Amino acid sequence: MAIKDILLHLDNSPSCPSRIEFAVNLALSHGAHLKGLYVLTHPYYASRHDKGESDQIEAVKAQFLDKTGQAGISAEWLYVDWSVVGVGVSEVVDLYAYYSDLLIVGQPDLASRNAGTPDDLPERLGLGIGRPLLVVPYAGTFSPEVNRVMVAWKTGRESSRVIHDSLPILRKAAHVSIVTVGAQGKQDDSVERDARSVCTYLARHGITATHDWILTTSNFPIGDVLLNHACEQTMDLLAMGAFAPTRRGAFVLGPIARHLMAHMTVPVLISH
Repeated sequence: MAIKDILLHLDNSPSCPSRIEFAVNLALSHGAHLKGLYVLTHPYYASRHDKGESDQIEAVKAQFLDKTGQAGISAEWLYVDWSVVGVGVSEVVDLYAYYSDLLIVGQPDLASRNAGTPDDLPERLGLGIGRPLLVVPYAGTFSPEVNRVMVAWKTGRESSRVIHDSLPILRKAAHVSIVTVGAQGKQDDSVERDARSVCTYLARHGITATHDWILTTSNFPIGDVLLNHACEQTMDLLAMGAFAPTRRGAFVLGPIARHLMAHMTVPVLISH
């Protein structure tokens, strides 16, 4: 698999410019076409003829086209009015993501909500698109190149999926770390064996990977353990597979993925 078609969700949030910058750099690195999708989210939250909102949309469009033009990448502006198509923002993004290799969205900033955009948009998309989802934090600055990548590994379908989905990114990385988390004093030889198998698999794809086994005695959530390790090791990206248990008959992302969505400090690639 190669990343040749990237979909970027755009909005009028303060963090959108840094998301555009990140997506442009990733598209440039992979020689990919970048589609910027803006979904207008009225009629419940704004007038169709709200000039302020129209000006905001034009500003986002200008910035997207300017950044992609400066980078010299193939790009496309997409605009959808949900009151015309009759479905919500997550369903619109789902549809366009079906025809993309990767979807990039922003982490919601609950202190600066974008009216009409669900606070759980990344979770909804992660469950619905059938494609890898890359979530960019609303705060912080990020490396223009994804050189240092850590993959959270727990033997199973979800981790296998994220390894496969992230192969194009791992091939271009200078450092790849397979990370497992375990309890102090409960080391399991099978964990080490499985991690070595992952590294061997990656080596056959020309990727050199190391295994980091984090042993913890704390009661910290595993999500915090992973984020702390990513920060300490100056990682540019954290990749993990997400399982989806049912809650009241509906699928939701598992607790670790939800924790990362809420507290991320580095871009996170989620596969389900």
